[in-house]
Amino acid sequence: MSNHSVVREFVLLGFSHLHEFQVILFAFILLIYVLTVLGNLGILTLTCLDSRLHSLMYFFLCNFSLLEVLVTSTVVPRMLVDLLSTRKTLSLAECLTQSFFYFSLGSTNFLILTVMAFDRYVAICCPLHYPTIMSGPVCVKLVVACWVVGFLSIISPTLQKTRLWFCGPNVIDHYFCDSAPLLWLSCSDTHHIEHMDFFLSLFFVLVTVLLILASYDLIVATVLRIPSTSGRQKAFSTCASHLTVVVLRYGSAIFIYVRPGKGHATHLNKVVAMMTVVVTPFLNPFIFTFRNEKVKEVIGDMAKRVLLGSPADRG
Repeated sequence: MSNHSVVREFVLLGFSHLHEFQVILFAFILLIYVLTVLGNLGILTLTCLDSRLHSLMYFFLCNFSLLEVLVTSTVVPRMLVDLLSTRKTLSLAECLTQSFFYFSLGSTNFLILTVMAFDRYVAICCPLHYPTIMSGPVCVKLVVACWVVGFLSIISPTLQKTRLWFCGPNVIDHYFCDSAPLLWLSCSDTHHIEHMDFFLSLFFVLVTVLLILASYDLIVATVLRIPSTSGRQKAFSTCASHLTVVVLRYGSAIFIYVRPGKGHATHLNKVVAMMTVVVTPFLNPFIFTFRNEKVKEVIGDMAKRVLLGSPADRG
C-alpha cells in the first residue's frame, strides 16, 4: 500500500485567505523577485568584468549570489502563478522536485556561508599563510564540495518521500512544497523521515552556524589586538556584510527547521519562511554593496563610464 498514493494531486493553500490582496501581493512579490534576480546577477557581472574583484572572497560571493537566485527561483515563480490562478494544484512528483531543489540549494547555501566565514578567518588571523591555505585550487574544491554535499544529502529523504502513502486530505498549508506540511498529510509512518530531516537540519543549520561563530570568535580576538583604530575598523568592515546575511539567513532557518516533529505548518512559519525565500535574497546585493568599499568603487567607475562614455567617444 505504501507504494501507491491514493492522493494524486496536492493543493497549495498559499495566501488564499487574503482574497482581496491577491493582485497587490502578486505585483509586490514580482517586483521584489525581479530586483532580486537583477541585483544578484549584477554582482556576478561586476565580479566577472572588473579585475579588482578577481579575488577569492568575491569568488565565494558569486557562488552565494547564484544560489540566492536559484533558491528564490524554486519557489517564487510558482507562488506568482498561484496568486493569479484558481487551480493551485501540483502532482506529488512536482511537489518533491520543488522540495528537492529548494533544500539542496538551501543546504549548499549554508555550506558556502561557512566557507566564507573560514575565508575571512584565514585572511584576518593568518594573513601571511592566506595564499597557501586559500589557494585557487583549494577554494574551487571547497565550493564544489559544498554543491556536491548539499545535493547528495537531500537525495535519500526525497526518495523516502516517494514511497509515502497519501490518503487525504490533500491541502498543503504553505506556498511551496515544504517538508513538514507534506509529511503532515501522509497516512504512512513518517517518523524515520522526520528524524532524517531533523538531523539534516541540525547539521546544515546548527553545526554550520557554530563553525561560523567559532570563526568570528577567533576573528574578534585577533582584531582587538590590532593597535590602530582604523585597522580594527577595516578588519571588521570586511566581515560586516557576511555577518549580516548570516543573521538573516540563520534566524529564519533555525525557527522553522530545527524543531523535531511534523506539525509546524502554521501561518507564522509561512511568514518567517519569506525571509529565506524572498527577503534575504533581495537584500543580499544591497548588503554586500553598501558595506563594501571596493564594490562601491567598481560600481561608481562603471556608472561614470556608462554616463560619460569612453575618452574616444567624448573626443
